[in-house]
Amino acid sequence: MKGLRKYRFLILRRLVQFTIMLLFFGANYLGWSLLKGDYSSATVLGSVKLSDPFAVLQTLATGFLVGTDILVSALIILFFYTLLSGRMFCSWVCPVNPVSDFVRWLRSKLTIKKKLVKLPGWVRYWVLGLSLILSLIFGVAAFEAISPIGFLHRAIIFGAGVGWPVVAVILFFDLGIVKNGWCGHLCPLGAFYSLIGNFGLLKVKHDVDKCTNCNKCFQVCPEKQVLSIVGVKSGLIISGECTNCARCIEVCDDSALKFSVRNMKKIKIFS
Repeated sequence: MKGLRKYRFLILRRLVQFTIMLLFFGANYLGWSLLKGDYSSATVLGSVKLSDPFAVLQTLATGFLVGTDILVSALIILFFYTLLSGRMFCSWVCPVNPVSDFVRWLRSKLTIKKKLVKLPGWVRYWVLGLSLILSLIFGVAAFEAISPIGFLHRAIIFGAGVGWPVVAVILFFDLGIVKNGWCGHLCPLGAFYSLIGNFGLLKVKHDVDKCTNCNKCFQVCPEKQVLSIVGVKSGLIISGECTNCARCIEVCDDSALKFSVRNMKKIKIFS
């Protein structure tokens, strides 16, 4: 049971990710109606529309108008992930996340520490801006056209596209070139949800009085920069770049980390 407790959130994340994929699969091959579509645009129970707000933003940048129902469906998702601190999409929903997690595990087993290229985390925000600029210039939702999320989804659900080669590229890139390269440095969708996460209410809370500075949280965190207060002071990890994957909570033997709800009165933009 102790072993399961150390992986309770990881197991739950995988269940959420694979359940969503199964529902998409069932809609395509078995006629299920619970969840139809893909990660950019889906329909729940055949009536409730859900749209990726970043995909809608790209569409608007192209100059095309979208229907009120699409705007509302995008606002629903935007509100949902604002409550859950944005990048929970990255760790709890995105189908690329298991690939990235697997590569991080593989790097540790192979004791790979070197990286050929150093990329600062802010590069993803430039890619985010570039995606919108290219959408404006070419009249096509730029990131949606090349999104590894879309490629992988189509490969698994429809058995089509270049999803598996794209996954192989991400695996090689993360393994041999930049640690956590795609999700942590390049993905514009992750950057978008990082900005949303600055307003998020669900956060990880640190208790410095319980912390023994074992640094286990740093060893498992995919975004180590967000743990700046660990071992220093008590408080919430408020950075929007935190994915709320909860691995830090799981590995902390001192119970110094836990989920907590943020005080709305203290929310600061881009804090």
